[in-house]
Amino acid sequence: MATVLICRRFPRLSRVTAFATTAKREAESGSGRSKQRKEENPETATADTESAATIQLLSPLNYRVSYNPSAYAKSRAAARSAGQALGDAFASPGTAQVQRALDAASSRALPPVRSALPKPKAKGPLQQSVSARFSAEKEKTETHDSKEDPREFQKGRPEYRSLSYDRFEPLETLPLEEGDAILRRVAAGEDSQSPGAIADYFRRLSCLPAERRATLASEPEFNALCRGAVESIGAFSASELIEILKACVRLAVPPTHPLLNACENEFCRRAWDMSLEQLLLVADCWRCLERSVPSYLGILFSYANVRWKDLTLPQFVQLVYIIGEGRRSPADLTQKVESMILKHLDSFTLEEVGTVCLGLFKSLSSVSEHVMRRIADRVFLQMEGMSTYALVNVLKLLRSARVDHLPLLKELGKVIPARVPTTNIQGIMHITLTCSSLHYFDEGVLAAVAAALPSKVTYCRSKDAAKFLWSFGCLDYEPPNEEEFYSSLIEQMHRKLHEFSKFPEHLLTGLLGLAFVKRYPEELIDYALRDEFIRKTRGSKYELKKDLFTLGRSVEIECPSYRGNRLSPQLCQEITQMVCNFAEQEIYVRPEIVEAASLLESMLGGPEYVRSHMILPHARSSDLEVRLAADGRPVPFNFEDSVAEKKLKDVGVSLTDDLMAQLIKGSSSSRSPGEGEATTSGQERGEAAPRPHSGVGAALSRGALTTNSRSGRGLDAPSSGALNGHPGEVKLAIQVSNRNHYCYCSKRLLGLHCLKRRQLRRLGYVVVELPFWEWFPLLKRTRLEKLSYLHYKVFNPALLGRGG
Repeated sequence: MATVLICRRFPRLSRVTAFATTAKREAESGSGRSKQRKEENPETATADTESAATIQLLSPLNYRVSYNPSAYAKSRAAARSAGQALGDAFASPGTAQVQRALDAASSRALPPVRSALPKPKAKGPLQQSVSARFSAEKEKTETHDSKEDPREFQKGRPEYRSLSYDRFEPLETLPLEEGDAILRRVAAGEDSQSPGAIADYFRRLSCLPAERRATLASEPEFNALCRGAVESIGAFSASELIEILKACVRLAVPPTHPLLNACENEFCRRAWDMSLEQLLLVADCWRCLERSVPSYLGILFSYANVRWKDLTLPQFVQLVYIIGEGRRSPADLTQKVESMILKHLDSFTLEEVGTVCLGLFKSLSSVSEHVMRRIADRVFLQMEGMSTYALVNVLKLLRSARVDHLPLLKELGKVIPARVPTTNIQGIMHITLTCSSLHYFDEGVLAAVAAALPSKVTYCRSKDAAKFLWSFGCLDYEPPNEEEFYSSLIEQMHRKLHEFSKFPEHLLTGLLGLAFVKRYPEELIDYALRDEFIRKTRGSKYELKKDLFTLGRSVEIECPSYRGNRLSPQLCQEITQMVCNFAEQEIYVRPEIVEAASLLESMLGGPEYVRSHMILPHARSSDLEVRLAADGRPVPFNFEDSVAEKKLKDVGVSLTDDLMAQLIKGSSSSRSPGEGEATTSGQERGEAAPRPHSGVGAALSRGALTTNSRSGRGLDAPSSGALNGHPGEVKLAIQVSNRNHYCYCSKRLLGLHCLKRRQLRRLGYVVVELPFWEWFPLLKRTRLEKLSYLHYKVFNPALLGRGG
């Protein structure tokens, strides 16, 4: 039996955690300062091979981050067989390394930033052991049937019996003797060419006991029956052909069987002569057989489009279910589907509402905000009576549509926590991911998820583990059981390491979520930054370069002891240029940033006193950099952005006592054009800024420049001069925030922006914020009011004591 030894160090702000997993029953410890806990790992309890893995968390200082990785798309089932290729079980050197790490963690009190570990070898214990460690196990599965659960709605109305295949339809079992007699008649050629007889044989043979049906496909008599059906395919009536197809479902005929090829072609040929009920039933059978039939579905959708007005409610719901299972959205039906939803919304059962939402979600159908809000209005009033499965389907579409329906989200916080312990892991993941995608923070929901997850973690796919880490990091939430929560998920990421070669986005998603809350598992990071893995990311359907960049730069800043793989300078330069181009087009031109930069230039004396750029390009948001001397005077430093022919050295205005008196009296009321507010949603945790002064003198703007040239503003990492500055100099990183930096309807900062500000402070900057709830309303006020506000923010006496 394998034993998990977890050495943890408190207090929590140090974020230094060392994990060691070993097959030894006892582990030595050099000190009692580390807390050790032994627990049985259910996934390895039956494994014959003893193994060991080291999971080392490099911890930097103390804070968090978020952003939208591209990994939020639908995933296919991960290939579990790929794990064997990763290597054999741990050899004794790996075990020795584990013991050394354990002894190092337990023999001394670790500082907030741990001293560097030796650089992992090319084939470290993590890569060598993961697949061998778990190859002998049979993966656990929860009581969740991905084929049958989506079909629960079909039990709600009798009409679905004619529209769908019922796996649980009671059928009279055919005695084995009769089955053998049928096969003998087929072999002898008796009545084998009669279409009616062939259809009847298929129907009766499909009623054999399950054990007998499982062996039938390999028998020559059955293959002869299939050949006879193919030869007579055009002679069957529609009902006989449907009976043969239903029999194929019961007999579990492989989806590529020649008989199914012939059936598909025949159904496509005669589809327009069939009824909609028959077409929907056939489509459902194809789904049960797991056969992809795009041509048939195209005909079905065209048929439904022509007869749209005649669709009944059950036919419509079944059609949307088929659309979702086919993973394609017919463009010409989009508007009609929305109209039909609104028409029947009050008549749908709650399960049918969930089915419609799942169909739209799976088919990537766009849904209007109006329709989504109507659906949410219906659901939040009856959420208590809705199954968790149906509710999760609604949340999937809500997340996809990016609709913030506050009443539904609040009701979710009342209903979901009690259901989490009995919900399957994928359902829990989608609930958590909905909260993070909508930037909605509900501590009750997240705490319930965190409490339930460690006991369910072995059910997680790589995708699930990654999304949990991402969601908690995005919302900057560390639960009461944070050490147990994070250690269980990190171990599961190690178990699923073999899946990341096929789904590299999941590894980066999880690691970024951990970085947001300042957790850096060294061996997983080393694996993600090696050249081989980076090459795999290029084959992903998602753009992962920026994710790699954020991870790599964060490790450099926050983990000085890290000695593993790093991104190449060439790749960093390539991604920096990519981010630079985006910033020039989308970020620097935002009205709230342009206005703040222009006014700061006017107030401080010119463009050499302000630089609008990204101090940390990997954080992907802009900063307005300003520097102050120890006595509070602005310091010019941005000579790259100064226009060569204009000497702006002495244009600034000295803040004399007389000038301050004018400012307080408010001698001017000049206005600047109002700027429109951003329409994005989100919000932050932070200190409420003081109310801006109402009066501002015009003297601040006399002779000042209002131009905002961006020529030469690159996104390079801070130079040594920028980081060190002069003794006593204060470097301000002014943040012009917007709603997307915060959790919804709160002032709780999201993870990515926590990470950014934490790293800015680490590099010696003083973070000054212009929060959107203060700055955006001021954009419509007078120039003097805006200057007064900026003056208060920049020349706050409390900032001068923070100089380096």
